[in-house]
Amino acid sequence: MEELNSQLDKQLDFIIELDRLKGVYRQALVKSDKNRFENSAEHSWHITLTSHILHEYAVENVNVSRVMCMLLIHDIVEIDAGDLFAFSDEQSLIEQGNKEVAAAKRIFGLLPEKQFQIFNQLWLEFEEAETVDARFAKAMDSVLPLLQNMRNSGGSWARHKVKKSQVLKRNRFLDGLAPKLWLYVCSQIEHAVNQGWLIDE
Repeated sequence: MEELNSQLDKQLDFIIELDRLKGVYRQALVKSDKNRFENSAEHSWHITLTSHILHEYAVENVNVSRVMCMLLIHDIVEIDAGDLFAFSDEQSLIEQGNKEVAAAKRIFGLLPEKQFQIFNQLWLEFEEAETVDARFAKAMDSVLPLLQNMRNSGGSWARHKVKKSQVLKRNRFLDGLAPKLWLYVCSQIEHAVNQGWLIDE
């Protein structure tokens, strides 16, 4: 009974720690709520559901249950590391990566060892983006902000003077993995350039 209580205590500590993700804000705007900044917990929920809806467009065998789990946990590290704008400079991205590795060890480390290993490995798989599931998860993490910006006059792209090439690179995981979605994304990016929301370079 003592061992069970210890395991449950660790799991509950982790669950309560997750509440802090609701206070981490992103550059994306919630148009439907007076254009306030979106928090990372909302983003994680939204892309998880997006992956469930859009996985039928993948031409490779995607395990959508694994993808959804990756997306639910991928930003938990921001509790410690904070959110960094996706189009920040290379040095900032490297420094953020180091912070996130340390954060993953601490936060997932609140869990019992077996669950720590499962969550940490799944998070690393997402970050490395080498498996089909991880690449699709990365694609969903990128395509939703694109949809949000397109429906909000460029949103964070226009505000930060983002380049067309940057958005194409960020959405590259769709190319070959979900061709119909890739074609749609490319057409949206061209439209954004024509509207002046993205810099054409």
